[in-house]
Amino acid sequence: MPMPAPDFAWHFTPDNRFQEENGVTGTMSVAEAGKLWLPTGRVVACDPFISLGCGEAEPFTAAVAPGRYRVECAVATLTRPDEEPSDTPHQRIAAARLVIKDTPPVAWEIALQAGQDVKELSDDEFYGYGVDAGTGCFYDASCDESFPECEGDEGPLWDAFDADDAHLGPHIITAPDTGHTLVAFSSGWGDGAYPTWIGRDASGEVVCFVTDFFVVPPEAVA
Repeated sequence: MPMPAPDFAWHFTPDNRFQEENGVTGTMSVAEAGKLWLPTGRVVACDPFISLGCGEAEPFTAAVAPGRYRVECAVATLTRPDEEPSDTPHQRIAAARLVIKDTPPVAWEIALQAGQDVKELSDDEFYGYGVDAGTGCFYDASCDESFPECEGDEGPLWDAFDADDAHLGPHIITAPDTGHTLVAFSSGWGDGAYPTWIGRDASGEVVCFVTDFFVVPPEAVA
């Protein structure tokens, strides 16, 4: 069986806490990013500094109705035992959620791209996107070439993270010529590969896409 999805409701419940084996405690909060415009409803998740505008990031096979949808991030504030409160706490993005419907999901499935088959996954394997610049994002597939000024180490996307002392996000970037948007955020502990999950309601409709950055230990939400 492929890797199971955790209980993401736990990640997005403010003040929930987990504790690492080394005694570090994580306290959860939620950071709102604003509304993401999906002109076609075909969702892409990737590292924008690496894949944006390259035609390499394929949309997920599960599409939704075109519209504007809320994006939010689950943030873990990490503290060591007996650590004094700080004006610059150590925070990590634990998960990013694109909310399609404000309905609790009753079932989860790994988000697939064309040609991927969940039956090919072995125990605890997953499909996900690679991160080489410590960043993830959501955007609509039709917007892939709308942000040429964001490619490389310059432009509004770079500036948004550079102006953020924690380099955390989430940040919403709007293309001035088209109005297309993307929402970007730091990817947990940084580079790696991260799965995106689809939550569905009792009628089988998509209610959310969630990328997990593996900050919250599995046993915390078991």
